[in-house]
Amino acid sequence: MDIVFKVISVAGGLGLFLMGMKLMGEGLELAAGSKLRTLLEKITSNKFLAMLVGVLVTAVIQSSSATDAMVVGFINAGLMDIYQSVGILFGSKIGTTATSLLLSIDIKAIVPIFTFAGAAVITFAKKNNYRYYGQIAAGFGILFQGMSMMSDNFGFLKESDLFANAVSTLAHPILGLLVGMIFTGIIQSSSASVGILMALGMSGVVSLEDSVYIIFGMNVGACMPVFLSAAGANRESKQAALCNFLTSLIAALMLSGVTMLLDLTPYSVTHIFTSILPGNTAAQISAVHITFNVARTVIFLPFSTPLIRLAKLVLPDKDEDEDGITVYLDSRILTAPPFAVQQTEKECARLASLARASFDMALEAVLNNDPKAPARVAENEKVVDKLTHSITKYIVKINGLDIMDYDRKVMGAMYNAIQDLERIGDRSENICEAAQVIAKNKIRLTDEAKKELRVLCETVQQILEDSFYMFTTQTKDPSLTEAVLNAEDQIDEYCELFRQNHIRRLSKGECSAEAGAVFIELLTNLERVGDHAVTVAFCIPYKHNNAPTLSLNG
Repeated sequence: MDIVFKVISVAGGLGLFLMGMKLMGEGLELAAGSKLRTLLEKITSNKFLAMLVGVLVTAVIQSSSATDAMVVGFINAGLMDIYQSVGILFGSKIGTTATSLLLSIDIKAIVPIFTFAGAAVITFAKKNNYRYYGQIAAGFGILFQGMSMMSDNFGFLKESDLFANAVSTLAHPILGLLVGMIFTGIIQSSSASVGILMALGMSGVVSLEDSVYIIFGMNVGACMPVFLSAAGANRESKQAALCNFLTSLIAALMLSGVTMLLDLTPYSVTHIFTSILPGNTAAQISAVHITFNVARTVIFLPFSTPLIRLAKLVLPDKDEDEDGITVYLDSRILTAPPFAVQQTEKECARLASLARASFDMALEAVLNNDPKAPARVAENEKVVDKLTHSITKYIVKINGLDIMDYDRKVMGAMYNAIQDLERIGDRSENICEAAQVIAKNKIRLTDEAKKELRVLCETVQQILEDSFYMFTTQTKDPSLTEAVLNAEDQIDEYCELFRQNHIRRLSKGECSAEAGAVFIELLTNLERVGDHAVTVAFCIPYKHNNAPTLSLNG
């Protein structure tokens, strides 16, 4: 029965360990928020800079699997190419070793303090931002408590001859690599698998000699989540996943060969690390894990281009059908909510540019009698409608995640803004329909009416430009704020004045009833476009608001 209780305790410790890792990683990711976005912007064609970004992002979110999944999402969304992504993938493997480094530190005595402090903050803090810090502390404490439970109860395995014989066979390179690959591939986290191995080492069940090849295999198995993420992605994403796997596999085989050669000398890998870190098997395992990933990067990052060519040789490029709707959105990016929020903002900015394009084409139809403009607007509006639907669904998914308070407000604002952007597109179609009625029925507008329309259209174009700039840059510049509000008042005044002028022209018989109806229809739609533009401009809950407080009604 004693063994049964120990097995149950080990299982409970493993559960706490995995839960703590998840809590701490999510808390770090949410607390970092906008800082992660800033790091993302630094991704360039410089693979060494991209590698540093990968290290920092993964060290923050404590999961190379999440970082790799994001990278696949970014490639699939067209935000980066395979050459940019490889540096991040290299860096993510170094960043994930931060977990094992933390676990190798002996702070068992003070771990309960972290758990208590974190739980207290989560329970009593009113702001989500503070709760995230509590989540980090609680996750950190739970992680170590789970580790402690496992190491304290793994001891019974030392008494098993069967287990001892099994462990001794793992010192064989091929078996060790296979076990490490399979085990990590199943649990899909090298941090977790190395942590479990460290717990076995702390309890004296395994030694560093038993663990070296297992560690190498675990780092190969850590590539499995990238393959799963790339399964439904485009060809380039699959190539990046394959390149990541090939790099880890070649590194594992190469370093295994070096280890076997060193074993023939007095300076074996086991001897080196046990001499540097005597009596601490967990720290030794962590050191080998870190060394593998650093060596992998140092050796292979300079040769990433030939590795990419090898991946492309195995998986050749081919033409793929694109839906042409979303550019920045990808479900894989939802694993990192701050990035998903950022990508949604970019997609909404793209929707704004499409809505503006529809309006400009509509003006070509009504002001310059362009017969092809209505068809172009109709085609553009199909994209606008589909994109609005796709963004709406994506925002709903984001709102189901644990995100920062400000980000949640932004997503609510974006949800409302895209409805107004879609209506601007609808109004543009209405303007085109009016232009088609004018052309079909050969309706003649007076020179005064044409001049009034041109003045109103130019004012609406300016308010769209200013409003969309405020929306896409999320800035509330005082001069722009005043310009938008003044333009809204100007549009209202123009519409009222031009309606009165229209009534005067009708009473004098200067224009027909048909022309008058179309003219009023155009005024109404242009006025509504201005109203939607103002709503879009002021929808964002601006973080940095230096503008004077102004009413939307002036």
